[in-house]
Amino acid sequence: MSVLKLAVPSKGRLQEKTMAWFAEHGINVSRTGSDREYSGVVTGVEGVELVMLSAGEIPKELKAGRIHLGVTGTDLIHEKLPLWQSVVVNLQELGFGQADLIIAVPKGWIDVDCVEDLDGVAAQFRANHGYRLRIATKYHNLVRGFLRSKGVADYQLVDSQGATEGVVKNLTAEAIADITSSGATLEANHLKILDDGLILQSQACVFASRTADWSDASRAALRDMATKTGWDITGI
Repeated sequence: MSVLKLAVPSKGRLQEKTMAWFAEHGINVSRTGSDREYSGVVTGVEGVELVMLSAGEIPKELKAGRIHLGVTGTDLIHEKLPLWQSVVVNLQELGFGQADLIIAVPKGWIDVDCVEDLDGVAAQFRANHGYRLRIATKYHNLVRGFLRSKGVADYQLVDSQGATEGVVKNLTAEAIADITSSGATLEANHLKILDDGLILQSQACVFASRTADWSDASRAALRDMATKTGWDITGI
C-alpha cells in the first residue's frame, strides 16, 4: 500500500464525532456520495485514503494489515484481538463513545451484589436446574477472561448480538454482560450492575496497525497527521 489507509465508522454518531474530531485538528474527513455510499475523501494531509467500515470490522482489518489507521472502540479491539498490543498501537483516546462493559443480574437477586455472590448462585443454580447459569453477551473473550480472573467457572455464555438487556425477561439467560453508558436500559429491564462487575471502560480511539505495510509514503502521511494531532508515533 503506497497511500495511508484510514478507516472510520461507516455510519451513526460515532462517524459524525470522528469526522468532527479530525476537522478540529485540520484534517477534513468527509463523504463523497450519499449516506448509502461508503466512499469519502481526506483533505488537509496528502497521501491518505478514506475507508468506511463498521466499527466491528475495523479490528480485524487492522490485524490483517489492510488498513493503517482505524477508529473504533477499545471494547471491540480487546474482544476481537486478545493479544491486541502486539497487533495495534493506541494513538489517541478521542473522548467520545464512552461506555462500560459490565455484568448485571436481576434486581430481584437481593443477595447477589458482587462477583463472589454470583459464583455462589451459579453453583446452586446448577444443582437446582441441572444446567449452568447462563450469561448473555457478545463479548465472549472479555467476559470469560474476567470471570476466570475472579475464580468463577460454573456458568455458560449465551451469544447475544442485540437487545441483550431483554434476555433475562425472555428467560433465555439469567444474567448479562453488556456495554452500557447511562444505565437507563438496565434500569428499565430491572437489572443491576454487580458492585465489582466492571469488566472494561471503553471509548473511541485511533489505532494504528503494526502489521500493515508501512511504506515511505504512508509513513510520511502519518508524520503529517501526527504533526497536526500530536500523536506519538515512535512505537509504529
